Amino acid sequence: MEEKLNIPEGITVSIDKFKVTVNGPKGKNEKDYSHIHDMSIRKEGNQIIVSSTKKGRNSKRDVYTLISHIKNQFTGVIEGYKINMQEAHTHFPIKMEVKGNKIYLSSFTGEKKPRVAEVIGNVKVEVKGANLTISGTDKEAVSQTAANIRQVTKVVRLDNRVFQDGVYILEE
Repeated sequence: MEEKLNIPEGITVSIDKFKVTVNGPKGKNEKDYSHIHDMSIRKEGNQIIVSSTKKGRNSKRDVYTLISHIKNQFTGVIEGYKINMQEAHTHFPIKMEVKGNKIYLSSFTGEKKPRVAEVIGNVKVEVKGANLTISGTDKEAVSQTAANIRQVTKVVRLDNRVFQDGVYILEE
């Protein structure tokens, strides 16, 4: 099975075996697809051709999954990805602070020790009061950073019907 994908205007794509690098107005996005077996990716003119050496339904699924990931790279360098989160508290206000590739969340449910979430990849995190904005060109890195923050602020050993404190996703 073989499928072609047109490269949008204003984007440059380079392919080195299974490493696809996309450059655009918002920045650079680089992915390694070497974990996908029995597949080939090549560039011919203004198209990317993804083909599978396997036969059957699974080959079609693999080809379209890889094309979807490459389209996400295109969207990331053209428009970018952005997730807005907001801190909510009923008892203790959460103080958020970004230092390097870590986000420190202090006084969550009155705890003295800050909780720490990791920023994945080349993602930009901005804190403005109770709002948190996560943006970048890589959809997976932006989403994983938001998930790390959400997971760190999960209420444990308290009744979550009463303690609804946390940092929640407002919009993607």
